[in-house]
Amino acid sequence: MHQLDEKKSYIFSVNAFEVEAQYFKMDIQNIFLPLLYELGTLKKRIEGRIVVFIAAPPGVGKTTLSLFLEYLSNNTESTQEVQSVGIDGFHYPQEYLVKNKIVIDGEDIIMKEVKGSPETFDFERLKRKIIALKERNLEVKWPIYDRSKHDIVPDQILIDHNIILLEGNWLLLNEENWKDLVNLCDYSVFISAKESMLRERLIHRKIRGGLSKQDAERFYEKSDRKNVMRVLENRIEPDLMLELMENGKYEIRR
Repeated sequence: MHQLDEKKSYIFSVNAFEVEAQYFKMDIQNIFLPLLYELGTLKKRIEGRIVVFIAAPPGVGKTTLSLFLEYLSNNTESTQEVQSVGIDGFHYPQEYLVKNKIVIDGEDIIMKEVKGSPETFDFERLKRKIIALKERNLEVKWPIYDRSKHDIVPDQILIDHNIILLEGNWLLLNEENWKDLVNLCDYSVFISAKESMLRERLIHRKIRGGLSKQDAERFYEKSDRKNVMRVLENRIEPDLMLELMENGKYEIRR
């Protein structure tokens, strides 16, 4: 096997859980490092902090990729350090999701049942925080989502870098309100993948979390699949389009 075809494993903490991610050396050399170099060049042209959106459907691994880019920037000479944060801390609190309903297809549904959809995020709070990042080159505190508590935890991350990678499913969603967020980013990345592959990954994730195979499949059809297709079919064109292949490699799409 050629050295660049080899994979290397990395461990990251995601929402209070340890997650292993593997990346091909070829992708690191041909895609991820060039992206970091491009962001460094962009930062030299822009005064103040820059915000980079990394958007993708559920199951792609955008959170671990964002954390890997942060790790790579910290361990590679000639790249500017980046800081990775996500939007999951902007879910409404669990108590709110349990007590409130939204109308979907004419039916009243408890928000907890569709947790993760755009409607379960406090959009205005997220927008204000992104504006704070852009308008003030100051330290900003950022919330997280703790999977062990199934709830948000405010002000857990101190943002103090000049290049911020903001990752989330809905950051390039071409729908009311959400589509306006693209005006607040300086560079955008979208990661696509086949729905069949994401289905397998998301069902496996739920099984690891304790659900039976039957319940995991039911949850996918009821919730995850709708989110996957909503992201894939209704997005704003990014500056960089990537596709995650079934073998774990990434390809640039023009």
